[in-house]
Amino acid sequence: MHGEYKVPGGKLVVVDLEVADGVLRHVRVAGDFFLEPDEALEAINGALDGAPADTDAAGLAARVDAALPEGTVMYGLTSEGLGIAVRRALAQATNWTDYDWQLVHEGPQSPALHMALDEVLTQEVAAGRRPPTLRVWEWASPSVIIGSFQSLANEVDPEGAARHGVDVVRRVSGGGAMFVEPGNTITYSLSVPDALVQGLSFQDSYAYLDDWVLGALADMGIKAWYQPLNDIATDAGKIAGAAQKRVVAPEGGTGAVLHHVTMSYDIDADKMLEVLRIGKEKMSDKGTKSAKKRVDPLRRQTGLPREAVIDRMIASFGARYGLTPGGVTDAERARAEELVRTKFTNPEWTARVP
Repeated sequence: MHGEYKVPGGKLVVVDLEVADGVLRHVRVAGDFFLEPDEALEAINGALDGAPADTDAAGLAARVDAALPEGTVMYGLTSEGLGIAVRRALAQATNWTDYDWQLVHEGPQSPALHMALDEVLTQEVAAGRRPPTLRVWEWASPSVIIGSFQSLANEVDPEGAARHGVDVVRRVSGGGAMFVEPGNTITYSLSVPDALVQGLSFQDSYAYLDDWVLGALADMGIKAWYQPLNDIATDAGKIAGAAQKRVVAPEGGTGAVLHHVTMSYDIDADKMLEVLRIGKEKMSDKGTKSAKKRVDPLRRQTGLPREAVIDRMIASFGARYGLTPGGVTDAERARAEELVRTKFTNPEWTARVP
């Protein structure tokens, strides 16, 4: 069995192993990490060899920690990353480069249609009828996108929303509210086969699916990191939030994960505060007194036009994993438009948590 895992902010870890009588055998760890002393590698292999095959990633990491020689230095490598790589080998997880990725980047769409396209395209990936897809959004109008489980009344000020012409739609994934305006945010979705995140915990899958964009930001001079559970942050503050939805496999399919991210390019924080109801508890949880400090625009940090930031992100993804331009099919669009009518503009869905 073969497993690979790119440690977020670190290096690639590769594990080859066999399973015999319910335990790991012939474990061989490799990768482009740095490790001192040399003997530590054999200690790691030895610690993993003989471990019960149902040991979780944390348990495997504990075995590694207990076996490391005193003074061991790991750079670009963590014991947790080793445990995850083993679990991915056992789960026969796939890797990014195992797929032919498709890019969908079309003109401005209504907020409700964006929600519907996310659902339809991810269902198509789950059914095996569409390749894994990176979709970059363009917004036709301002909107507040609330999480699947959020209270509409608690999150949105209806008078502020009406005054600024802001639509409110509910998405299928959990997480918090997003305030978006055309030209002020960068939003993208990844619709990926479930096999890509096999062996990862829910939290680890966020870091794994966000890692490519951290590299893209680094190429633009921004040192960013994944901040559990679902934020991307810099020294200047939060710049993005992610959310996920797991899609069950239909008969003959493999299942899929929807992972979408909204990044702040040049947010109007005053308007946001008039539209969103941001509670004191949420503000204290973020460790700041001002909502303006919670969301730091990419425009100031990059000095680049929004379109240039998007182009560089797409180029970075393509350089890593390959990316072929594509589009939404007529059948997919028809299904999405039907969902707009029946679900995403339906007051019963929008206010399902009043």
